[in-house]
Amino acid sequence: MKDPNIVIADTVGWLERAVIGLNLCPFAKSVHVKGQVHYTVSTASTPQALLQDLIDELKQLATLDAKDRDTTLLIAPACLQDFLDFNDFLADADQALVDLALDGVLQIASLHPSYQFAGTAEDDITNFTNRSPYPTLHLLREESIDRAVAAFPNPEVIFETNMRTMESLGQEGWDALEVGAS
Repeated sequence: MKDPNIVIADTVGWLERAVIGLNLCPFAKSVHVKGQVHYTVSTASTPQALLQDLIDELKQLATLDAKDRDTTLLIAPACLQDFLDFNDFLADADQALVDLALDGVLQIASLHPSYQFAGTAEDDITNFTNRSPYPTLHLLREESIDRAVAAFPNPEVIFETNMRTMESLGQEGWDALEVGAS
């Protein structure tokens, strides 16, 4: 198991240089600067163990005030390295939200080192908008998303803007960011 401090440092570096630096998520900078992002490293090596860690983190996030913890990045460096397995796991993750009666309160976004949008080639640079150093589940508050979207003019253009950003950056530009796992 990789040192959790290294996993978190890699993830923070990716967040700062790629997500915030390229403005892939215009809502990320505010919660990062305010220290409202919780980073936690799962030691899980099986999907079942990761699901339990996810349930624990969902419960914890739901009980805390947003000003103390607005969002959580649950990082799983030892589990679900295969993107298709990770993608399949998301059905269980979404079911956990339903089982905990948190559907509509929290949501789960997925990030993975091999993330691939449907209909794209594996090496398509646009996939990199959702590529993180490690398999990661991003736990978000629906209320915070609604507030951020309401404050952002034309939130529907974020996806298209990200695609253009990645296409102009290219693979060499992405590699120069040095945002992979150590």
